Amino acid sequence: MKAFVGDRYVQASGVVDGPVRDGTVVELRHPDGTPPYVVEWSDTGERTLVYPGTDAHVEHGETQATAATGPPAVVWRVQLTVTREGNETTAHAVLAPGEPDHLAALGRARRNPEDGDVAVIGDEVAVARALHHLADRLIDAAEEQIEDATGRPARVHG
Repeated sequence: MKAFVGDRYVQASGVVDGPVRDGTVVELRHPDGTPPYVVEWSDTGERTLVYPGTDAHVEHGETQATAATGPPAVVWRVQLTVTREGNETTAHAVLAPGEPDHLAALGRARRNPEDGDVAVIGDEVAVARALHHLADRLIDAAEEQIEDATGRPARVHG
């Protein structure tokens, strides 16, 4: 993982339902952009030295992204929250395309009491269902926008 000053650093929570933290890379300790980085956290304004783990990623700023791939058209983010209660797992997927409006969907999985307790399987099923429902909602929204623009019924084929 490499970063540049100005990049966004995102750190997932170490606990279920914990907040995702983000901040701005304000200082590099190595000129080649390898860790560690000094990050200024958006929620507290505090600056800390971070060594990224597998639960973190860097989103490159516009200058670096443009140099590497050309300007992005739009950046959309999906946040997934997974909760477990007994034999049930629920995933909540929220799509925030950078506007005040957002779409959300739920996915659920229920473990058969006779099966072994392997939490990751319930997580995978619940997340897959939530993302599937979110995709369906996006298609529905696109069809509505096409109908509004053309005045004719629309069907988006997938």
